[in-house]
Amino acid sequence: MERNELYPVFLKVSQLNVLIVGGGNVALEKLTFLLKSSPNANVEMVSLMFREETIALAKEFGIKMHIDGYKADYLDGKHMVVATTDNVPVNEQVYHDCRARTILVNVADNPPFCDFYMGGIVTKGNVKVAISTNGKSPTTAKRLRQFFEDVIPDNIDDLVKNLNEFRKTIKGDFEEKVETLNEFTKGLVNKKENDEN
Repeated sequence: MERNELYPVFLKVSQLNVLIVGGGNVALEKLTFLLKSSPNANVEMVSLMFREETIALAKEFGIKMHIDGYKADYLDGKHMVVATTDNVPVNEQVYHDCRARTILVNVADNPPFCDFYMGGIVTKGNVKVAISTNGKSPTTAKRLRQFFEDVIPDNIDDLVKNLNEFRKTIKGDFEEKVETLNEFTKGLVNKKENDEN
């Protein structure tokens, strides 16, 4: 059985410089996805053209837009790049330029040219669940996202906040605090299982 060896991380994209290369449908999709999850993301875009919806979204969220062809200079100071053009050689050039500068890069719909994937995301307050299919099936990730949106209770954020306050009152070292919280939350899981039976 093939394994998913991706390492999941949650990036503070308000503190990183992100570049989206392209201005068509895929660029709009990636920008929308990014801003839905992180409205304060620090994003620039470069493309010869931009869809009207993309321009409107960029204005709303303060996204800097460059009407220009891709040049490696646009990578200056960037931490992460998403290439979305319908020009395969341009996308692959973006990939190679990013790799040469050790910038994380994602070439849309081209898994071999990706350092990372943008998976399905479920957010309820402070709780965020990210879903990856190892770049194999965005549709499956979408269906799983819908499933988790249904099964994760809307009041999960109240639980997180209450546990955070409780954690502050626990005495002992890190391991003792973890053990206490594990015991406490185990009771909550058992209660849920009993409620369902």
